[in-house]
Amino acid sequence: MRRTRRSTFAPPARTAFAAGALLLALTALVGCSSAGTDAAPASTKDAGEVSADASPAVEVVRPPAGAQPDYQLGGAYEPAAGVGIVGRDREAEPAEGRYSICYVNGFQTQPNERQLWDPELLVTVDGEPLVDPDWPDEILLDTSTAEKRDRILALVEPWIRGCAAAGFDAVEFDNLDSFTRSEGLLDIDGNLALASAFVAVAHDAGLAAGQKNAAEHAPLLRDEAGFDFAVVEECAAYSECGDYTAVYGDALIDIEYTDNLPRAWSEICDDPETPRSVVLRDRALTVAGDPEHVAAHC
Repeated sequence: MRRTRRSTFAPPARTAFAAGALLLALTALVGCSSAGTDAAPASTKDAGEVSADASPAVEVVRPPAGAQPDYQLGGAYEPAAGVGIVGRDREAEPAEGRYSICYVNGFQTQPNERQLWDPELLVTVDGEPLVDPDWPDEILLDTSTAEKRDRILALVEPWIRGCAAAGFDAVEFDNLDSFTRSEGLLDIDGNLALASAFVAVAHDAGLAAGQKNAAEHAPLLRDEAGFDFAVVEECAAYSECGDYTAVYGDALIDIEYTDNLPRAWSEICDDPETPRSVVLRDRALTVAGDPEHVAAHC
């Protein structure tokens, strides 16, 4: 189970990428809108095809604006009474009565799940798998070709649909920025094409799709891949909150961490740049009752 990640981009630097990314083509209308209408399921066969419209073909429900969030990747527990949004790992159950977001690591292997992946789908350097320097038990997935993206999608799609079957309202996809750690072997286009395929599956399953971090690419990820909202870490600490709100408005959930606050929590709460939905968590995301547990709201 993955824990946490801060944005890997240095906040002062802003790099613009051309929107030449490949997108998934939807070959049929997707089914089961929240209004209850029936339609044929969308095709998710090729994660490298082009789509002219990234808008969801079903009506998905975005997180409630301004609701208090809790981020529980370290283990599920009963949220506090005022919490309206809960993020949990895909192997956990959604939080009953709360808007629930399912965590999926879509661009790197999860700890203890390397055996699920064909070695051909892992990025290698000199014959050795390329690991995330911040998370040495995670290996980068190879998004460099349409064929490999299709094979990655074939493994991840059941996880996404499993989130919907379990009763989650949305799904977030972590490590969209894996190409920045790939030693030049991956690029934004390959990751954007795969992200587009993930979003199409999520929408087909009736789930809203959340961008995870990657502030610089928020406009591209929303407009081209079709993300509906964002889950971000430490946007206040790294002065990135405005980059996200400019794209997603109040459809934004921020997690700050106790070990990296640039100023007092009360000052962050008073800052108009801070998203309305924000939580202060301990870095290990411990469960309630643990001596290190912190889950504070403004």
